[in-house]
Amino acid sequence: MKFSKAYIRFNWLTLVFIYLVVIAGSFVRITGSGMGCPDWPKCFGQWIPPSNESELPENYKDVYSEKRAHKIDKFSKFLKSMGFNSTAEKLENDPSLRVEQDFNGTKTWTEYANRLFGFLAGNAMLASFIWLLLKYRKRKLILLMGFNLILMGIQAWFGSIVVASNLVPWTITVHMLLALIIIGIQIYFIRELSTKQQKPLKHKKWMMYLIWVVFAVTVYQMFLGTQVREAIDELTKYGIGRERWTLEIGLPFYIHRSFSWLVLVVILFIGWKNETFQKYTTIRFLVGVLIVELLSGVLLAHFDMPGLVQTSHLVFATILFGILTMLVIRSRSVT
Repeated sequence: MKFSKAYIRFNWLTLVFIYLVVIAGSFVRITGSGMGCPDWPKCFGQWIPPSNESELPENYKDVYSEKRAHKIDKFSKFLKSMGFNSTAEKLENDPSLRVEQDFNGTKTWTEYANRLFGFLAGNAMLASFIWLLLKYRKRKLILLMGFNLILMGIQAWFGSIVVASNLVPWTITVHMLLALIIIGIQIYFIRELSTKQQKPLKHKKWMMYLIWVVFAVTVYQMFLGTQVREAIDELTKYGIGRERWTLEIGLPFYIHRSFSWLVLVVILFIGWKNETFQKYTTIRFLVGVLIVELLSGVLLAHFDMPGLVQTSHLVFATILFGILTMLVIRSRSVT
């Protein structure tokens, strides 16, 4: 079955919207705007958020603190039903989760923009699913897109938990991993649509092994990087300066840094072999993005971690993940 160029391009646009959600989410985090909207999906009970505290009732802090407490209790019960009793108890016994922040118009609109991108991405995916259902009706792709649409809904719901739990670190990691799964499935979906237009990338078996190793290490690196970032956020919260970060974080930081050099060496080797034989554009992009990603990582490790560098580090890591996913999907081994 041949899919129209319009449908393929629309799904690329959907992927762009998903990436914009990741970018916006990173910007929300570096600006501390995650609690700019205390409720979800509305913001202060409105579809268009207020710009000034005078637009809110005097007791708004009490109202949203109570609502968050109710949501935390419900989520704690869910965690207990899944066997995560200790995690649930930590949420229930943390009084800081029930303290409402002062209104900040800038943070409110920053968080609102993040939700707007999420709305666009979710609806673009829904439109793609309906388009597929009405015109093409290919069972495998319907199931694939349907599953990703469900994940998008879970991701949106879990976003409300992240807000309700006042950005508890582990919830941010789960939120990030869900985003990567959604991106990976969307890329695979696009590849299935474009099979007749895109020829497979052919590699020797040993090159295929290297590509899979880099893919696996990169996914682990993103998980570990999120953990390191969360640890730094906690240390900063308690006034611990960067001179003690590596000492306090310990092994995860050193593993994250060491694996970055491992990925660099392997991908540069893959890039060198690519220029010698195939000259695939995908691998050239991979090398370029990796260099930018590692440069941003060096800036984060040795300087005062400016916000835009944090965002670029995450964005390029996510783009790197996307390119590697496409490379893994399109590659075939030859003898």
